[in-house]
Amino acid sequence: MEELEQFRVEVREWLEANCPASQRLPITPEQQYWGGRNGSFASDDARVWFERMLAKGWTVPEWPREYGGAGLDAQQARILKKEMTRLGCRTPLYGLGIWMLGPALLEYGNEEQKRVHLRAIAEGRLRWCQGYSEPGAGSDLASLQTRAEDLGDHFLVNGSKIWTSGADKADWIFCLVRTDPQARKQQGISFLLIDMATPGVSVSPIELISGSSEFCQTFFDNVRVPKDNLVGELNAGWSVAKALLKHERKLMSEIGTETASAAYTPIECARLYLPLEDGRVADAVMRDALARHEMQMHAVGLTQMRIIEETRAGTGSGLTALVMKYCGTEEEKRKQELMVAMMGSQGLGWEGDDFKAAEIDTVRQCLSTKALSIAGGTSEVQLNIIAKRALDLPGVT
Repeated sequence: MEELEQFRVEVREWLEANCPASQRLPITPEQQYWGGRNGSFASDDARVWFERMLAKGWTVPEWPREYGGAGLDAQQARILKKEMTRLGCRTPLYGLGIWMLGPALLEYGNEEQKRVHLRAIAEGRLRWCQGYSEPGAGSDLASLQTRAEDLGDHFLVNGSKIWTSGADKADWIFCLVRTDPQARKQQGISFLLIDMATPGVSVSPIELISGSSEFCQTFFDNVRVPKDNLVGELNAGWSVAKALLKHERKLMSEIGTETASAAYTPIECARLYLPLEDGRVADAVMRDALARHEMQMHAVGLTQMRIIEETRAGTGSGLTALVMKYCGTEEEKRKQELMVAMMGSQGLGWEGDDFKAAEIDTVRQCLSTKALSIAGGTSEVQLNIIAKRALDLPGVT
């Protein structure tokens, strides 16, 4: 414990000395740095902050040093995250490569794939998107029909993917494809890495209710993919897919815990928009809803710590993450709805001078969170999985 406390002190001192003041403010989506061939920084301070964190290996702190990380263990990484949150430090680099593909490659990729792709992710040189869902294969993902035909030294890929976040800005896509149409659903799927610049790849953005177009449909028309881009064994991509989904669900369970990424926190929103009496919210209903949310998020944080400790001790089953994905995303939706309700008529803001930028951002974020109960597995399907795998409840006959 003394070593961890010393690490905390060192982290705190380094962050206070190296994080520019402008990078300690809430961040808007437009200010986030996702890297990639066409990535750009919102400011010189954002570039400086990224470069300093990269030099420490803290864009991917838990990855091995040889792949651009810092080799931190789970407890150290949590300390780093907590100290960044305490100071309000912005995340220097965002990306599905960091959150999802990287951990999957560390587990299933060969050494050449790790060497080529992991450092490029850590350094922000390549931006990735995810090719899982299809127009006819959402929650029943194993029904996917995008096909990769084996033509000797390469695969020929045809089909389409939908809800591919950031596909119009991504450099590469990690993709589930059917390589054996005769096999049972899960047994004929492979995991491919595809360069989005390959001839035959095209992207069509999808406008969302929030007014943004972060989701896209991606089309593959006779796309040639080298055999070297196959991750894991042929027709064994379902195992890679499940491992990657664990990381996606873990990420989604933590949504809402990083206050530096939100225009307002619920507490700030209450202070700004609700009448107070003796320092507390006067409206009993709002006060109750706010207290419930804060207690729920405290419970989420404690459960995340439990997962870390179980993993460190080798006693974790991985089933807790299933519950956390559901709880985390549902609570994030409730949080956003609560803040909009707190803002009253200012919670109707969409554009124009009558509303603050933070108000507009909060309203649009509230609408965006509706997708959280779909992405990574719908809440309804997630509850079925929890019932079956975590609680071992009997199925419906």
